[in-house]
Amino acid sequence: MTAYIFEFIGTGMLILLGNGIVANVVLKGTKGSDAGWTGISLAWGIAVFVGVFISGNVSGAHLNPAVSLGLAVAGKFDWALVPGYAVAQILGAMMGNLLVWLTYKKQYDATENQDALLATFCTAPAIRSPFWNFVTEVIGTFALVFGVFYIAGGTFSEEPVSLGSLDALPVALLVMGIGFALGGPTGYAINPARDFGPRLLHALLPLKGKGSSDWGYAWVPIIGPLTGGALAAGVFLLLGA
Repeated sequence: MTAYIFEFIGTGMLILLGNGIVANVVLKGTKGSDAGWTGISLAWGIAVFVGVFISGNVSGAHLNPAVSLGLAVAGKFDWALVPGYAVAQILGAMMGNLLVWLTYKKQYDATENQDALLATFCTAPAIRSPFWNFVTEVIGTFALVFGVFYIAGGTFSEEPVSLGSLDALPVALLVMGIGFALGGPTGYAINPARDFGPRLLHALLPLKGKGSSDWGYAWVPIIGPLTGGALAAGVFLLLGA
């Protein structure tokens, strides 16, 4: 249970700081509207650093079902723990985004743009093309999980692979690089919990004039990252690492 709790806390901090910057950029009446994509990519890197630093030595700091799945496929994580980790990550993402909403409550009330409101919860493509959006998410998550294998390293039998606090910085830099290099087409969900949990929260919260939660697109940031994580594990195994 301690590992699940720290996955919840770590993912919550990830989303609080990550979607917090999105809210600061896109909502009406904030002081951070000029931060732009550079600010978003930098802040998501910091968000990953904080989440991994907090939870790394306890849960292994997956914070992402695609990471948990990839590690399980590679034999570095117990399959029996994957569902519990995923649930903790989804609930943590919802809690983190709830705190974003509470922080920016007056700005949410003042914002009429439905796309901007949704963007503070989940991702949406710049050009909607489900197949190519899916490909983008696969590639981005492949880069994340493949990198995590080499950052974490080692063999941990049935224990969770642990990034540890010292590895928080390289993981953060990896996510920052993915944001700058690969994030433009879809907003780089690269994490099913990061997208699904907040999207569900968007559907549940009493946001004024919020519009659709865009469930027709929701499969892309879920299936794409899971596919990318599994493929990264397969390549890692093929390389004999």
